[in-house]
Amino acid sequence: MKTSEIRRRFLAHFEADGHTVVPSAPLPFDDPNLLFVNAGMVQFVPYFIGQLNAPWQRATSVQKCIRTQDIEEVGKTTRHGTFFQMNGNFSFGDYFKEHAIKMAWDLSTKSISDGGFGLDAERIWATVYLDDEEAVDIWHRVVGLPHERIVRRGKADNYWSMGIPGPCGPCSELYYDRGADYGRPGGPEVDEDRFMEFWNLVFMQNERGAGTTKDDYPILGELPAKNIDTGMGLERMSTLLQGVDNLYEIDETRPILNRAAELTGKQYGLHSGHAATESAPDDVRLRVVADHIRTALMLVGDGVTPDNEGRGYVLRRILRRAVRAMRLLGYDDPALPELLPVARDCMSASYPELASEYDRIAMIAYAEEAAFRRTLVAGTTILDTAVTKAKAAGAESLQGEQAFALHDTYGFPIDLTLEMAAEQGLAVDTEGFARLMQEQRARSKADARGKKSAHADSPAYRDLRERGVTEFTGYGELITESHVRGLVRDGESVPTAGAGEIVEVVLERTPFYAESGGQIADEGVITADDTRLRVLDVQRPVKGLIVHRVQVEEGELHAGQRVVASVDPEWRRSARQAHSGTHVVHAALRQVLGPSALQSGSYNKPGYLRLDFAWNAGLDAATRAQIEDVSNIALREDLPVDVRHMTLAQARELGALALFGETYDETVRVVDIGGAWSRELCGGTHVEHSSQVGALTIVGEASIGAGVRRLEAYVGLEALRYLATERALVTALTENLKVPAAELPERVEALVTRLRAAEKELDRLRAAAVLESAGELAAQSSDIAGTRFVAAQAPKGVTGNDLRSLALDVRARLGASPAAVLLTSEKDDGGVSFVAAVNEAGRSAGLAAGELVKVFAPVIGARGGGKPDLAQGAGGEVAKVEDGFASVRASLAGTPG
Repeated sequence: MKTSEIRRRFLAHFEADGHTVVPSAPLPFDDPNLLFVNAGMVQFVPYFIGQLNAPWQRATSVQKCIRTQDIEEVGKTTRHGTFFQMNGNFSFGDYFKEHAIKMAWDLSTKSISDGGFGLDAERIWATVYLDDEEAVDIWHRVVGLPHERIVRRGKADNYWSMGIPGPCGPCSELYYDRGADYGRPGGPEVDEDRFMEFWNLVFMQNERGAGTTKDDYPILGELPAKNIDTGMGLERMSTLLQGVDNLYEIDETRPILNRAAELTGKQYGLHSGHAATESAPDDVRLRVVADHIRTALMLVGDGVTPDNEGRGYVLRRILRRAVRAMRLLGYDDPALPELLPVARDCMSASYPELASEYDRIAMIAYAEEAAFRRTLVAGTTILDTAVTKAKAAGAESLQGEQAFALHDTYGFPIDLTLEMAAEQGLAVDTEGFARLMQEQRARSKADARGKKSAHADSPAYRDLRERGVTEFTGYGELITESHVRGLVRDGESVPTAGAGEIVEVVLERTPFYAESGGQIADEGVITADDTRLRVLDVQRPVKGLIVHRVQVEEGELHAGQRVVASVDPEWRRSARQAHSGTHVVHAALRQVLGPSALQSGSYNKPGYLRLDFAWNAGLDAATRAQIEDVSNIALREDLPVDVRHMTLAQARELGALALFGETYDETVRVVDIGGAWSRELCGGTHVEHSSQVGALTIVGEASIGAGVRRLEAYVGLEALRYLATERALVTALTENLKVPAAELPERVEALVTRLRAAEKELDRLRAAAVLESAGELAAQSSDIAGTRFVAAQAPKGVTGNDLRSLALDVRARLGASPAAVLLTSEKDDGGVSFVAAVNEAGRSAGLAAGELVKVFAPVIGARGGGKPDLAQGAGGEVAKVEDGFASVRASLAGTPG
């Protein structure tokens, strides 16, 4: 049975039982505690803990999930995967244990012809929490499971939570006995390879606090209602129903693995059996490829782009691990163009958008692979240098700092560093590397949390939210009378705030737009009779709750106070221009470049907009001008801007564009500019007609990552001010160069050409002057133990190619006997450049330029290296050059320096 069919049957089973089918939330979920959705119930947490009232009593979904904590184990075992799908059914205060158990049992054991999965009931085991007598009774009395196949387990195994503060509860897990070929008898406690878990029924009734382990955390109390959260691993069920050994061999991953094996000439599974044993290295790498390619496809499909931090870093690491695994398997050509289409074909039956958006996905992924291939070349050179220096110093290992720098600065994988160092007889300080990685993760996590509301999970917010949503009036007015619902400081409710204090304020109604959808928050004031608050920021830390961060400028504020909230009208006017301008530029992009140029992020503030989009090449001046022209024509045509509310399904049917990675409610807001020309889901504030945006001028376009470009533009008055500055600059140039503005490009190009020609002539004259001194330097040679040796300081500023040319010319003038040259020059910006050269006779006698540099460089505090005939370096102190020369002379003479 195909995975897509298993998915369909699951949803149909629960939809027939009155469950609403809820679409999967995007993988990059908006939660300060999570990079990605890691469990099927994540999008339902606000309903479980009572922040929001669930719009349905029963729901079912197939949720896309990512777990990265075990990424190093992917491929080594048959149980670890990065991307997986969790089929779930949920009850929000409706049914509880008995109905959940019966529904799971019925679907699992019902015959395939009747729409079930057809599992053998005699091979199913159930585990329950230690003292959950009710669950034991249901399994035995209602379902008929014998007591010997009902196993009681402790909190670490059968008390579920997400691993962070939030909802939790005892659970009951279903296991399937795969037979003696897979391991020992005795049930799940004895062997979880033979007895595969495929469904977890969570009886969610409590809320947990923070803890350090799976079973070390406090239970804070009961949830507002008893809920059901179940998770059936789709890949696990596919493994069982398709009769394969593991999740890497199901229909959604095995074709990727097969293609990788075909490309690399490897044969998968030669050394593996059913039982869990140590896998052959090639099998491990093929599994890594299959898992990571599929994971990368899903991440890019949901709007994640490669980056050096956060979600983008996870994607970058996964893509590069896949490419690296292919190289270790012997495949050096670009791998993603061969593998990613296979993953698309595997997954598009369940996620059709992967096929329709494939051009964008491929553009980003292929660009990242190309960048990594360049990184491998650069990193290998740097690693070779580090290894050479370590061996010269007598070290037996590379320092953790060096391995971390390769990883952090150049994206060089640690496993590659370990392998290449081992090939040259060196270990790597992995403990030091791990320590630095942990420090970096801690900094990243602190930074990420700092960017979020520091108290997003505060009980104070929940209490305020339970009193109702904050009504947003800002679409229709900029001044709203309201009442203070509550004050929050440092996550705690406070009764009052005095002059000079900064506090968070929740109003019953507000015209202030909270930052979202790329639009920053409004500015303005909140006033009462003798109180004035300056609004510093506006956020939505909890869905439905708008929180104003304010500074009390005058008077005192207290809960329940009647106030007037006033948005700065000029701020809002300019912000609306920028947000509508962003939609216009996005539509113009797609008109000029094609439908694959989709927005992947945006930011707009009064007078300025920034739009990120999927594209793998820079835009030339003509293309930028065309995009700007299409945008301004749309503004001149005074296109109507219409806002409509409709269901998400209706919006998709109309072709409204959604921002990747955003989560939308069932009722959405659609903003049209000129009808279908620009139609997007958006909650931001907009102008009424496109002409109100004013002028629009593009001021920048650049790459911000593999396959992602960024456009920047000014609108309205800011655009006119920018153009005025440009005009002033052109005027100054025309006056200085005494030419009309139309002739400026030609005149500047002529000046640049003349300047370059003059610089070339100057370089030629300088090189000739330097080379003229070669004969004089050669005449200064001395004989040291049978070697003619020249050590001299060239004039200041003779560096790079000139210094190398001089050293080679001096070497050529020293005749056929063994000879060596060491020349230095003080750099214009400080420090020393130096070059060593040894002739063929000298090399035959055992001399090497690289070895001379290794003697010289440490004395002056510099670094260098090279080949036996020519070596060079830079750095150090000019004052110590003569000491360096003395050390080299001593080395040549065979005496201590």
